[in-house]
Amino acid sequence: MINSIALTGRLTRDVDLRYTQSGTAVGTFTLAVDRQYKRDGEPTADFISCVIWRKSAENFTNFTHKGSLVGVEGHIQTRTYDNNQGQRVYVTEVVVENFALLDSKNAQAAPDATNQPQTGPQQTGANSYQQQPKPAQAVTQAANDPFASNGKQLDISDDLPF
Repeated sequence: MINSIALTGRLTRDVDLRYTQSGTAVGTFTLAVDRQYKRDGEPTADFISCVIWRKSAENFTNFTHKGSLVGVEGHIQTRTYDNNQGQRVYVTEVVVENFALLDSKNAQAAPDATNQPQTGPQQTGANSYQQQPKPAQAVTQAANDPFASNGKQLDISDDLPF
């Protein structure tokens, strides 16, 4: 049997990073994933609950923000708990094992941050970790990139489902 999922979407809010009693990091977030069809001429999206653990949770929280375009891979889990009223609550969520930051470097900066080159993980997971180029390398690389934006930022606000 296979339980595997890959999603690409935008964060609906900043990641909620918490720590267990034993000090393990856990991040929860919702991913807005566009559907291929429109309802009444309007784009539609599914809102998928996700959870990410340990160092990956800390990295994901540090390098994303509301509206970030990300790709995630993982598996679906269903769990239950009893709420304060004693009712059993069922939760279905994606447990993220790997992720990739899909925004341009300028878009990765928080909305109130300056347009300085970002450093940090590009992709992380249980078995993979890639470091982005250091700022000096990023400038050299951008000068050689024929597809570089040359400081222009695309307006993608019409693409956001929220």
